[in-house]
Amino acid sequence: MAEVVKMPKMSDTMTEGVLAKWHKKVGDKVKSGDVLAEIETDKATMDFESYQDGTLLYVGVEEGSAVPVDAVIAVLGKEGEDYKSVLDGAAAAPAKTEEKPAAEEAKPAVAEDKKPAAAPAAKPKVDLSSIPAAVIRMPLLSDTMTEGTIEKWYFKVGDKVKADDALADVATDKATMEVVGYEEGTLLYIGVKEGEAAQVNGIIAIVGKEGTDITPLLQDNGGDEEVAAESGSGSTQTVAPDSTATSNSTVTATATSSTEDDSRVKASPLARKIAKDKGINLNDVKGSAEGGRIIKKDVEGFTPSAKPADAPAAPAQEQAASAAAAIPAKVPVVLPTFTGEEKFTERNVTQMRKAISRRLSESLFTAPHFYVTMSIDMDQAIAARGKMNEVAPVKISFNDFVVKAVAVALKMHPAINSSFLGDKIRTNEHVHIGVAVAVDEGLLVPVIKFADGKSLSHISQEVKEFAGKAKSKKLQPAEMEGSTFTISNLGMFGVDEFTAIINTPNACILAVSGIQAVPVVKNGAVVPGNVMKVTLSCDHRVVDGAMGAAFLQTLKSLLEEPVRLLI
Repeated sequence: MAEVVKMPKMSDTMTEGVLAKWHKKVGDKVKSGDVLAEIETDKATMDFESYQDGTLLYVGVEEGSAVPVDAVIAVLGKEGEDYKSVLDGAAAAPAKTEEKPAAEEAKPAVAEDKKPAAAPAAKPKVDLSSIPAAVIRMPLLSDTMTEGTIEKWYFKVGDKVKADDALADVATDKATMEVVGYEEGTLLYIGVKEGEAAQVNGIIAIVGKEGTDITPLLQDNGGDEEVAAESGSGSTQTVAPDSTATSNSTVTATATSSTEDDSRVKASPLARKIAKDKGINLNDVKGSAEGGRIIKKDVEGFTPSAKPADAPAAPAQEQAASAAAAIPAKVPVVLPTFTGEEKFTERNVTQMRKAISRRLSESLFTAPHFYVTMSIDMDQAIAARGKMNEVAPVKISFNDFVVKAVAVALKMHPAINSSFLGDKIRTNEHVHIGVAVAVDEGLLVPVIKFADGKSLSHISQEVKEFAGKAKSKKLQPAEMEGSTFTISNLGMFGVDEFTAIINTPNACILAVSGIQAVPVVKNGAVVPGNVMKVTLSCDHRVVDGAMGAAFLQTLKSLLEEPVRLLI
């Protein structure tokens, strides 16, 4: 007997899943344990395995579509078996709950125009599945991502693409990553320009057979007005009510005859709203869409004319000339009037910078910070590093010493290795150290996991690999999650001392400064020494001053006697 396959709940917080890719098609034989599809959850993209044998009789969800947990996505059974009764039975429970509202809405439907009543039946998913094209949507690339910015397209409309080709670079709130389309064919449509943002699960491209009509796929996305207009589809939904028979000459005449009323200008609703918010008269804006229609980008890129402001220039020059003439002749030198030009540049806030702003603001204004600073004698660490690098397989840095020393100290002071979770405090028994890495767009924090059990060489190699991935935008979200303590090191910039904002949910972060050659007192004598200052930022809800000071004392002793790191 045929059995329905439902969207599984693959995480404790999952409410819906996006069907990223089907590995089987209708008519294929399926065995228990075979991967049916890839499902994108709120945590990650995972394989979904079949738990029964049979033939795939029905696929009810398109690739890229999101469906709630427990919704029917497929039917498995014997080849040629009638599965409609099983499918109807699975949908019976939701249908009963919707029966009453449907009956109540029957009366208003008679009185109103008949078009809305026919709308629900106009977009059956079965028809869309027959179109030889696949929709590429903005993927969920991190657990906190809500939108992504297209930084670069590697293909243009009309290009041939393969299933494993990277279509574009997408900037998220974590990093910039490549988006793979997983489809082979011709790039038929690009819905988001470089530099623009799209919501998660929003259409960014369509790949399919060359010459395919993709209008139904775009309309199924909700009839987005800007998308339809900029793709050249000629959607009648975007035409202004009074522009049904307006010629280009008439539009020009209207624009020149009235500088106040712009209600008859051809513009999309979104462009009109943005213009109203910015106080821009649409008569002054030139449209770039078909027929001179004004769209979002035209309004956002509009700069008011500066000609009216130039008019008073002549009188001002005359006044300056008359003032110069009024100066007594005995003054030998007249200083020339120097006028400079004020300039500035603006750039859009990246997804990473938005995340940094949001998370650090929440940390600083929510967690009561206090700071403990200590100076560490680095003479022994400098000598030990020199000897180790003579035999070490990779070059060990002072930052590697700090990471290892922090990891050992955290095992001795578990209260520092904690997190504040609202109604409880979590003390972590494992040590995962986040190491802040600066990139062009902002700051990334790859995590050295189980750092207390790794050698200095292992830590050095791992930090270098993460830094390289961060610079080349290859760092994955999983490599930046799970830290229990964070280190921010600005020593390479010669910084004397600084404080850092806690990387939540960590309870502490260590700010590491540069090693300074300064005079120090040893055995009652002033001698040259090498001192490094470190500042521990602590969440006072978790850590008290004495705890922070005790942790820094242990860290100081480890770095001043680095042989203890090898025990």
